Amino acid sequence: MSADSNRRLLAVVLLVPTVVALALWAFAWPAARMAPRDLPVGVSGSAPAADRLQQQLEQHKGAFEIHRYGSEAAARTAIEDRSVYGAVIVTPKGPELLTASAAGPVVAQLLREAVTASAPAGTVVPVTDVVAAPATDPRGSVLGASILPLAIAGVAAGSAVTLLRLRGGRAATALIGVAALVGIIATALTDSWLGVITGDWWGEAGTLGLTVLAIGATVAGLAALIGPAGIGLGALLMVLVGNPFSGVTSAPELLPRPVGAIGQWLPPGAGGSLLRSVAFFDGHAAGGAVLTLALWAALGLTAVIIGGRRRPPATEAPAAPEAAPSRQPALAG
Repeated sequence: MSADSNRRLLAVVLLVPTVVALALWAFAWPAARMAPRDLPVGVSGSAPAADRLQQQLEQHKGAFEIHRYGSEAAARTAIEDRSVYGAVIVTPKGPELLTASAAGPVVAQLLREAVTASAPAGTVVPVTDVVAAPATDPRGSVLGASILPLAIAGVAAGSAVTLLRLRGGRAATALIGVAALVGIIATALTDSWLGVITGDWWGEAGTLGLTVLAIGATVAGLAALIGPAGIGLGALLMVLVGNPFSGVTSAPELLPRPVGAIGQWLPPGAGGSLLRSVAFFDGHAAGGAVLTLALWAALGLTAVIIGGRRRPPATEAPAAPEAAPSRQPALAG
């Protein structure tokens, strides 16, 4: 066996376990360390009772970020605006909990447990779901599972553009066209057919399409700048890092630091947050996610266009073989 074959064998033996280890770390570690970290929660009620409740919640060091509101109506508005995940209303009869399962069923359940534990023994805490998850997806399972197919679609689009050698404007047009069609098809499946998202139809299609475009343009842009290795780098970034760090199945504030923040800076996390805002909260708190996706898409398309203008080095034509010297007839003496 040649030395080159031995090197390729060693590369395969080492590369595959490395990728598997990276995938297990990226998916399993955040799930195993899930806990509230500065989770935004509202408190409303008369000052002495509300102060005591706030102190009880603050005993969980670093778990909750408390926001005080002057009335139940203000707390409800904050939940609908996605400023907080829920709120505790202190009344003469005891605490009442307002949640938003559409913002994350895992968070809603966690708040129920925390508020019940803080209430006097035997107290039944009434719970009102201000923005409820759809009955067709009460646990948010379908919404959480939708981000991985979008990431795969984006990676596939960027890879196809690169492998088919589309360059410049043609590559950018192909990426935009794929993203638009995927957005329409995905919305038809998740909204019109399954009914697991219930917002503005075209807003949801735009959200899904922009997410695919941001991922696909990033993969194609990396490939245009550094070559085929950019496909692998983009796939690792979006699928093995962006997807598990997105916090779509729970909430970014439940993931270890700084995983939750990193996930929101990447297209899968920004796309998941934007989809929740558009599908259930009338677009509230969507600005940051839109900006993140737009920046990734713009940078990726710019790299695609710049890479398309770089001409591949011209290959020199092979030199023509020298003509055999002509045989001269022997001179007669």
